[in-house]
Amino acid sequence: MTSTSVFSALAPYGWDSAWADAFTPHDAQGLLPGRVLRVDRGQCDVVTADGVVRADTAFVTPHDPMRVVCTGDWVAVEPAGNPRYVRTYLPRRTAFVRSTSSKRSEGQILAANVDHAIVAVSLAVELDLGRIERFLALAWESGAQPVVVLTKADLVPDAVTLSHLVQDVETTAPGVPVLPVSAVDGDGLEVLVAVVSGGTSVLLGQSGAGKSTLANALLGEDVMEVQAARDVDGKGRHTTTTRNLLALPGGGVLIDTPGLRGVGLWDAEAGVGQVFSEIEERAGQCRFQDCAHESEPGCAVLAAIDSGDLPVRRLESYRKLMRENQWIVAKTDARLRAEIKKDWKRKGAEGRAAMEAKRGKRR
Repeated sequence: MTSTSVFSALAPYGWDSAWADAFTPHDAQGLLPGRVLRVDRGQCDVVTADGVVRADTAFVTPHDPMRVVCTGDWVAVEPAGNPRYVRTYLPRRTAFVRSTSSKRSEGQILAANVDHAIVAVSLAVELDLGRIERFLALAWESGAQPVVVLTKADLVPDAVTLSHLVQDVETTAPGVPVLPVSAVDGDGLEVLVAVVSGGTSVLLGQSGAGKSTLANALLGEDVMEVQAARDVDGKGRHTTTTRNLLALPGGGVLIDTPGLRGVGLWDAEAGVGQVFSEIEERAGQCRFQDCAHESEPGCAVLAAIDSGDLPVRRLESYRKLMRENQWIVAKTDARLRAEIKKDWKRKGAEGRAAMEAKRGKRR
């Protein structure tokens, strides 16, 4: 098959000249390029110029969750064989990673080579701004552009109320488009279609957020199974059980994911900083370079809290995510772990000394 026919067959899945150049050494070995559509039980479905093939991933490091073959990877596949094997994957441009629930503190890659991370948030229940911030931190860290989609907008018929909800999320997500969308009546879908048509998008969110319904609306047909969410809390069962990559009729590629119950950070300090950019900007104006924004004199962050320019909730959420991320990183770095414990002891001693000083003044 000629390179031109390979290009035209794989272009709808994101193949471009840069991927073709990266694949050149594998082409010389007679391997086929393809993109991973889904992975399950050590095997994967790969779309190639010859069609979709089933391939075994045993040759790619199986014991490191950060290096296993993942949905969205571009891979080099054997041209024939039973079983057929994936020999390697091309260097990833972006990777969406979260921490696993294991005690060993490992990262788990959810999707690769993503341009847009769509965070689906249901308007059927009360907004959880802290969870949105957590998703956005991982999205920014991945290298993708986040987009927040407020699903089930038809359940908020009052335009003023909907506007306030959008503003609340926009405050939580600086620099991120916030799109209210109704998959039922199509409101807002045109804008979202325009966004996802330009590359690969991963669809993220909790169970019951309406991801599968949204995916069907973007696909123009009922490809993904849909289940009703519970009225009491808006949660649903996992309609999607694997990560699936689908070419969209209007251009672009969509990766649908199972509902994520746990969204643990994984070395996402830059992502957290991006989510809380207004805090990071003010932190640069603090008197002390290592200001913890707790009680230090000349703290620009606390000054913004006192003036009402910065909500207390934002600072508390920032501290929480920074502490969590620091601890996750420290789990894999003994030296850093010791430094953190030493810093905690120092701050504890300073806090106790400050309390004693206050008591002395009262006497």
